[in-house]
Amino acid sequence: MVASPSPTPSAPSSSPCSCSSSSSCSPVTSGAAHRRRLPDLPAAADRSGGAARARALFFARRASGKRAAAVLDQAWARNAVACLLGAAVVVGLVTTTSRRGAVVGAGMGSRLVRRAVPAEALRLGEEENLAAVARRPLDDDDPPPSQMMAQVWTKPDSEGYTKCTGRTKNRHGTNSTTAGYIIADANGGLNQMRLGISDMVAVAKLMNATLVIPALDHKSFWTDPSDFKDIFDVQHFKQTLEDDIMVVDSLPPDFKRFKPYTRAPKSWARASYYRAFTKTLKKARVVRFTHTDSRIANNGLPPSIQRLRCRANYEALRYSREIEELGNTLVGRLRNGSNHYIALHLRYEKDMLSFTGCSHNLTHQEAEELREMRLRVQHWKEKEINGKERRLQGGCPMTPREAALFLKAMGYPSSTRIYVVSGEIYGVRSMDALKAEYPNVYTHYSLATVNELESLRLYQNRLAAVDYNVALQSDVFVYTYDGNMARAVQGHRRYEGFQKTINPDRRKLVELIDKLDEGTIDWTGFASEVKMHHGNRLGGPYQRLFGRSPRHEEYFYANPLPGCLCRRNTQDQVA
Repeated sequence: MVASPSPTPSAPSSSPCSCSSSSSCSPVTSGAAHRRRLPDLPAAADRSGGAARARALFFARRASGKRAAAVLDQAWARNAVACLLGAAVVVGLVTTTSRRGAVVGAGMGSRLVRRAVPAEALRLGEEENLAAVARRPLDDDDPPPSQMMAQVWTKPDSEGYTKCTGRTKNRHGTNSTTAGYIIADANGGLNQMRLGISDMVAVAKLMNATLVIPALDHKSFWTDPSDFKDIFDVQHFKQTLEDDIMVVDSLPPDFKRFKPYTRAPKSWARASYYRAFTKTLKKARVVRFTHTDSRIANNGLPPSIQRLRCRANYEALRYSREIEELGNTLVGRLRNGSNHYIALHLRYEKDMLSFTGCSHNLTHQEAEELREMRLRVQHWKEKEINGKERRLQGGCPMTPREAALFLKAMGYPSSTRIYVVSGEIYGVRSMDALKAEYPNVYTHYSLATVNELESLRLYQNRLAAVDYNVALQSDVFVYTYDGNMARAVQGHRRYEGFQKTINPDRRKLVELIDKLDEGTIDWTGFASEVKMHHGNRLGGPYQRLFGRSPRHEEYFYANPLPGCLCRRNTQDQVA
């Protein structure tokens, strides 16, 4: 460009700063108002080279006089401001791009996810960008928001399956001539005892024995002194099973003089094992089984015995009136008319974390406390555990933060009411992330009054029974780690019509969460992946999985299909 001899500013086509991007530093001569004031400039500039263009500009300034000069001064100033703003944008882009670990979630102000901000959204500014990412537009194939909200609460298709636990036709139920009496010492926590008692009902049938109301475990982790009558409705239990087996409150006086034959029955035993054991019962007259957990096979039993197990567990074992009423009261408060709620079985408890060796998201001091506990408990054989590797393998209970990310990705809004079904959550700050995203989090302690809990607060098994009731009636049940309660509740919900029950794929989930935290996947991609991988993990019907051995088979009470569920048009199969 040839310099102008005039004292006026240089031509407006010459920018006051150097800029490589025409979009952020464009010459002002392209403005329509400027072209109207100097109509001959664009044509002259387009038809000439550099020197001709400079001469045209020089003569144009002289001809236009002071008025044109004033206009050009304003144009030059606007051009300078535009370039300065462009430079500021470039600096902002560089600065913001270097920031990693920005917090982003599925809603404004979410504190769940730390990741890099997408470059295409940075020009909005950091705070606006976070909200914009969360407010992604619906794809053409996405259902409208109201329909999406309805889908998260919709239970899976039952595919025509329904409960079919009726007794076999043309066959008398109980035999008045008993081979003897079975005393069962149920072991473990509430749900382990519940399932074990159901098995003992089936065993009594196989052995043609009379079952004494089982004794509950008072020495397990909770050391709960509650007896059967304190938790279950005894009369209902006896009446429901009266056509199957004989049940008595205690040994008759004539049999109290016999010393019981005591043993722990074989784990995952077949029907033939107990039929052969009948000889021992007839000889001893009284047999005491010291363990009830997993003492009968999941598969390979006569259909009538499988149906009896379900009648015992899902029909006969009803909780006491006090427990049932409190559970129903809490459900009413959670629903508050028409609200939905999630029952979240969060196994982030001290004993479970210590046993599994998992300490993700805990402080060093808390992790060390878990390790010391594991070393002290003698019957826990595994002492040295790599918690990081176990988590990546899917062997750790989900943390509260991981649970919050999962629920958010599955589409549950922050207003969702969550009832936590578990013992005390371990870690001083463990629940912070869950409560930050889902403030409506409740337990039986926060939802019930002091007076309502007064008669139950010292009895963990009774409180667990209240939780069972609330979880059973929930719109969605989510369990973050396998266990007896997860098995019992999910199986019961299948039995009651396949109520929505979500079983997170922990291995895949922690892989995706780590990618999200590292910034190698954005929130939209994360949520899409989570939904895709859990489309078939919502509690719908499928045939129970057989394993390489009875110990490794899918648990019967977690999935009573086949055995207690059949299609509506094939119910004649139970005959």
